[in-house]
Amino acid sequence: MAKAVMLQGTGSDVGKTVLVAGLCRLAANRGLKVRPFKPQNMSNNAAVADDGGEIGRAQWLQALACRVPSSVHMNPVLLKPQSETGSQIIVQGRVFGQARGRDYQKLKPKLLSAVLESFETVKNGADLVVVEGAGSPAEINLRAGDIANMGFATRAGVPVVLVGDIDRGGVIASLVGTHTILPDEDRRQIVGYIINKFRGDVSLFDDGIAAIGRFTGWPCFGVVPWLKAAGRLPAEDSVVLERLASGRAGALKIAVPVLSRIANFDDFDPLASEPEVELVYVRAGERLPVDAGLVILPGSKSTIGDLEDLRANGWDADLAAHVRRGGRVIGICGGYQMLGRTVADPLGLEGESRTVPGLGLLEVDTVMAPEKTVRNSRARSVEFDAELSGYEIHLGVTQGPDCARAAVMIEGRPDGARSADGRVMGSYLHGLFASDAYRGILLESFGISGGGGDYRLSVETALDELAEELESRLSPEWLRQWLG
Repeated sequence: MAKAVMLQGTGSDVGKTVLVAGLCRLAANRGLKVRPFKPQNMSNNAAVADDGGEIGRAQWLQALACRVPSSVHMNPVLLKPQSETGSQIIVQGRVFGQARGRDYQKLKPKLLSAVLESFETVKNGADLVVVEGAGSPAEINLRAGDIANMGFATRAGVPVVLVGDIDRGGVIASLVGTHTILPDEDRRQIVGYIINKFRGDVSLFDDGIAAIGRFTGWPCFGVVPWLKAAGRLPAEDSVVLERLASGRAGALKIAVPVLSRIANFDDFDPLASEPEVELVYVRAGERLPVDAGLVILPGSKSTIGDLEDLRANGWDADLAAHVRRGGRVIGICGGYQMLGRTVADPLGLEGESRTVPGLGLLEVDTVMAPEKTVRNSRARSVEFDAELSGYEIHLGVTQGPDCARAAVMIEGRPDGARSADGRVMGSYLHGLFASDAYRGILLESFGISGGGGDYRLSVETALDELAEELESRLSPEWLRQWLG
């Protein structure tokens, strides 16, 4: 029978996703049949699972760490925020509906059966399942009907290890405070904790570990340093965009405006890894840099809403000036839709029924439709004659004169569009830049070298480095208990 352990955090962005991925690779390297599981995820960074349907990009990465195909059951409930108060709900890979925050709280008890069913499916044939929580179990205002943290752990009988982020400060208070406010049933589920993102001499925290032990009785399973290899892995949440840009000057500056509902922004990670590229994420209130050679409009969970935000920031004028200067533009998925003449939503799939003007950089028009395209795809770049491998997740049909100049051929069918002068291009295919051949030719068209590295291999290498680091930093007794 499969064993299971769950990592929950004292807050969001404490590093649970990376630790789960590292533990999964460590277990896989020891020959165990290991699987990831996250009951509920909230992210617009989605992936298409190998068995079809949407899951969080993080669970796709964790499956890669396990060296197994990804499955919709590894993330049975995925929430994709569409507004400040509402999200699209994906259950076992398929669209379940939409709900505002308060309404979703009422739905959660009904979704628990799907979560438990998926958990049993993932456990089947596995030696170990490493479960990732969401947010913090200390959010006791959300405890009733919870399916993401202690609600799942207590129902499924899974022991919990808390993860505290020392880099943000207050880690002792976070752990002790969590112990203090949890009800007895939840507190009994916690077997220990891990300190994450430590910088400096670990022995300096010995007194901190002793203090946490006095207040909680919990053992410490390890103090993990800031894991540099994590920076080479696809990130899940847009809150980390601040540290995802390349952070160096480069021969080619590529600008990506950060839309309010930006989706699948890990599309740009391969570009950030290129030594001659300076990847700049442009935030609200900032201007698109005038010295950018390429602007990429990212995917969006709410094309019309993000198009309005784009205009509110003045990026439409910046983009028009960029094109007049001879700059180039690529739009991916929702970004492709924005580049056209109009975006129509007659059924109100993104809110109210309306048609809005696009940026007018491509002679195409988009109509939102209820049928959602979700598939992994093999493709080929028409412009560069390079093999591509990616995925599609989108609503809408885009047509117009510029579609006669397809951007890519996806399994024999044309996709996307290019302007007559070739400087503006759009496609529904995510994963363009992960193709080493395509990325290399694209960068060569700007007069720089690139694409020489194997991006997929760099991710695999980073996972192995995580596993090695965790093996040296976590309690050998605890690892022996779970990994043998």
